Amino acid sequence: MLNQISLSLSALSGAERKVAECALADPKWFVHAAVADIARRSGVSQPTVIRFCRSMGFKGLPEFKIALSADMGNEGMPFVHEELNAQDDMAAVMEKVLGNTAAAILGARRFLDEAELERAVSLLVHARRIEFYGVGNSGIVAQDAQHKFFRFGISTVAYSDLHIQLMAAAVLSDQDVAVVISKSGTPSGLLDVAAAAKANGAAVIAVTRAGSPLAELADCVLNVFTQEDSERYTPMVSRLLQLTVIDILAIGLALRLGETASLQLEKGKRSLQGRHVDAGRGKGQEAV
Repeated sequence: MLNQISLSLSALSGAERKVAECALADPKWFVHAAVADIARRSGVSQPTVIRFCRSMGFKGLPEFKIALSADMGNEGMPFVHEELNAQDDMAAVMEKVLGNTAAAILGARRFLDEAELERAVSLLVHARRIEFYGVGNSGIVAQDAQHKFFRFGISTVAYSDLHIQLMAAAVLSDQDVAVVISKSGTPSGLLDVAAAAKANGAAVIAVTRAGSPLAELADCVLNVFTQEDSERYTPMVSRLLQLTVIDILAIGLALRLGETASLQLEKGKRSLQGRHVDAGRGKGQEAV
C-alpha cells in the first residue's frame, strides 16, 4: 500500500500529493486521524483528502484507512521498514538495519527532484558564504556538510545551537545561502532561522520532507523521506539519507567548479602530507 502511494506521487495533483506525503510520513497517525486533522497537517482542504483517496482507487477515506491499516504490521511498517524488537539476535539486527538502509537509499530516487538538485547546486556555486543549520542528528549532518564544502575554498560554517543560528541568520546577505536540515521540517526554532535568512535576502535550501512547514519557507527543497520509528529510536536511516543528499550536492558543486575545485582539493591534500603519525619516532600528527 505504501509502495503504491509512493509510485503514484508523480501522477497526483500538487494538493493531493501533500496528502500522500502526509500518509507516507506517519501512516500510523494517518489511520487514526480525523479528516479535519489530516487536512490541517497536509495544508489542504478536507475535500482534497477525499479526492486523494479516490485517486488511489478507494471510495473514500474510511476505505483507504482500512487498506492502509491492513498493510501495516502490529508494530512496524512492512513497506521498507522492518522494525527491530527485543527478541532480535545480532544476525536479525544486521539484516534489518542493512535492509532498511539500502531500501531507503534506493527509494530516495523517487522522492528527490533532479530539477531541485540542479537549482540547489546553482545557488551554491554562486554563494559568497554557505551556512549549514541543523539540530540534534541533523546538526551532525550540518557539521559533515561544512567539513566537505570548505575544501572547495568557499566560506562555510555549520551551527547546531539555535541561539547562534538565529544570530547568524540575521546577518546573512543576498549573496549567501543557508542550508537548513531537518527530518520533520517542523521545529519552530529552525523555521524562525529560515525566515530570518530569507528576510535578509539569503537563499534557503531545505533538506527536509516535502510539504513540511520548512519546505514551504524554502527557495529550494530537497525531499528526504523515510518511514522510521523516531519515537522509540534515534533516527538512523533519515540521517544517512541526509548525508547522501549532502554528498550529491558536494559532488555536483565540484563538477560545476571544475578545475577550481580540483586545485582547492589538491591544496588541502598537500597540507596533510607528512602529517601522519610516525610510529617509529612518535612524531607528527595523524591526518584527519
